[in-house]
Amino acid sequence: MSSRKEVMRHLGLKMEDIVKEYLIPIEKNWQPTDFLPDSRKDTFIADIKELRAETEALPYEYLAVLVGDAITEEALPTYESWLMDVEGIDKREPESWTRWVRNWTAEEKRHGDLLNKFIYLSGRVNMREMEISMQHLIADGMAIGTDKDPYRNFVYTSFQEMATNISHRRTSTLANQHGSAQLSKICAFIAADEARHAKAYRSFVSDIFQLDPSEMMLAFEDMMRKKIAMPAHFMRQSGEPAGVLFGHFSDAAQRLGVYTSFDYIEILEFLIKDWNIADITGITPEAEKGRDYIMALPNRLKRVTERSVKPPAYYHFNWIS
Repeated sequence: MSSRKEVMRHLGLKMEDIVKEYLIPIEKNWQPTDFLPDSRKDTFIADIKELRAETEALPYEYLAVLVGDAITEEALPTYESWLMDVEGIDKREPESWTRWVRNWTAEEKRHGDLLNKFIYLSGRVNMREMEISMQHLIADGMAIGTDKDPYRNFVYTSFQEMATNISHRRTSTLANQHGSAQLSKICAFIAADEARHAKAYRSFVSDIFQLDPSEMMLAFEDMMRKKIAMPAHFMRQSGEPAGVLFGHFSDAAQRLGVYTSFDYIEILEFLIKDWNIADITGITPEAEKGRDYIMALPNRLKRVTERSVKPPAYYHFNWIS
């Protein structure tokens, strides 16, 4: 079974089971208002004051990373339109892959909604500048090197969902350390969603390795040679071109330990083990070479990362009041 469309059609036949295993029914799922002051209650203003008091001690760079995470989550229209354009995902088949993309999007949308409202209520952020960055990110789109290939896209989403899980877990831990229990809880719940979604995308790749191992191996190799570009790569703030801001955002995340170069390597090592890369059989000589590259890559990246110099600390984020 070599055609990507054939493979996707075959996997799509079990979409009912996929959705039940990896997504939560809407009526049973948490919603952003579960974590925010209830505007219907007489205690609404007092609850906002308590929320603000909890966020007073959050450091400058922590706020910058939190806002960057929120902007990334808010760019969801880009991610849905990108996945809907992948080969083998047909809008005319609402019960196949289209169902997955729409329901995954519906779960993910709650993340940006919740972070946006919490940040707004905190009073710590220049919301207009944050909104400008959100609009830029959606308007600019993204270029992640996957084209319309489902194999490459599922490598990307597997990696990216694991990365966002790490980032939200760490922001949860730091929020708790700085006295914001509610924000810690919010980030932990978002991280749990990301872990579940990562498990789903990893399972898609595992299934493809069973059906089309050589092409899946080559797709994995190609994405690793390109390096996984974060979806917020083109994030920018007013007065700057795309690409400048993301570097400073990444530096802040690295300094805080929210997401580091070593995390990237650990995700790669996990995927190599999870997808049983070392033991896959029946692949072409070209795919064998691809496997050799993948297996050697973590140690190569470790040597490069260990030699890297810490970036300078100061950068002015327009988002922070």
